[in-house]
Amino acid sequence: MNSMDRINQFRDERNWRQFHNEKDLALSITLEASELLEVFQWKTAEEGVKDIEQIKDELAEVLIYSYMLADNLDLDIDELIERKLIKNNEKYPVDKSKNKKDKYTDL
Repeated sequence: MNSMDRINQFRDERNWRQFHNEKDLALSITLEASELLEVFQWKTAEEGVKDIEQIKDELAEVLIYSYMLADNLDLDIDELIERKLIKNNEKYPVDKSKNKKDKYTDL
């Protein structure tokens, strides 16, 4: 059973599909991403990563809601990622962006 199947099984056993519309899933992604940021609030990056268990939990929440939103919209996650990587490759060619953190409009 893949991750999406396990997520859907968990949701369906609780009859939660009725609450998981696209708007609320998008909101949930943002809320969980904020909780992930909270792990690092008022800390250095090095201090923040010491709480790896909390990072794992919050990152998993972001991913679960993201998978659910993609599933609701019949989107293939691997295809979405591949599509975005192609776009990013065009925006950030290696010869212009290597070792730089500049936005593509500034390259």
